[in-house]
Amino acid sequence: MTLRNRSASPRIAVFTDKIDWHVEKTLRAFAQLGARAIPVRLGACKFDTRRPGGLAIPGFHQLPDAAVVRAIGDGTLEMITMRLGVLHALEALGVPVANSARCIERCTDKSMATFLVAKAGAPTPETFVAQTTAQAMDIARRECPKGPLVAKPLFGAQGWGLRLIRRPENMPTQEEIRGVFYLQRFVPRRGPQYEDTRILISGGEPIGAMRRRSNHWITNVRQGAKPFAVAPTPRETELAMTAARALGADCAGVDLIEGDDGPLVLEVNSMPGWFGLQKVVEFDIAQRLAEDVLKQV
Repeated sequence: MTLRNRSASPRIAVFTDKIDWHVEKTLRAFAQLGARAIPVRLGACKFDTRRPGGLAIPGFHQLPDAAVVRAIGDGTLEMITMRLGVLHALEALGVPVANSARCIERCTDKSMATFLVAKAGAPTPETFVAQTTAQAMDIARRECPKGPLVAKPLFGAQGWGLRLIRRPENMPTQEEIRGVFYLQRFVPRRGPQYEDTRILISGGEPIGAMRRRSNHWITNVRQGAKPFAVAPTPRETELAMTAARALGADCAGVDLIEGDDGPLVLEVNSMPGWFGLQKVVEFDIAQRLAEDVLKQV
């Protein structure tokens, strides 16, 4: 007896915290492709060994045909671990999940993501990660004379919580940084504005790219940067693909910045937004992402 839905219309679980712009676009795109996408909070899912699949997912009497992860949700370590466990369980039951729990774990932890990207041969800005204030201050005293550092939350997105460290006294407290100091070499601007490049990958290939430009060194569109369409260079494309493969991402937003010796990988986002990119490309990004998910059903 199958545990998967076998109706004419595929049923897709869209894991999210709220019905925002991205989720609305995703639900509409699946509907236009003949699938029924149902928003679900991972925090509402349960393990239930009485059920044939061992999982209780709101809105699904059987398992979904596939799942898209837009958000894990805030919570304690135990809560996050269980929600990731739900994703691991779906994969163990044969349900395609974009992205996989393993990929999300790797991308969300910036220290592991940077390690794996660098190990795969893609250059990144110099990065240092420590767990005590004393270690972080030693790094700052040694490295700040060579140039500023950027302190980033280990778990964070959209440019929130970044701090420029020009001297050791700029270092955030251990409470502010939540116990882990992720410090990355600041890459200075090379023109009149700060800019970086976002390449969106889906189905294992790049589908769109933009430059983000700002008068501020934080270049996220949500924080005021302006997006511009761009055709990535072969080297940028190669690095984005290498980084996505290193983290096992089917869908990823790869951020690159131009250094003295060429592009560097800043970050890989496993639950990428495309609000800014949609402004500068002509195709429907949500529809392309949905098509790539349905290919796995």
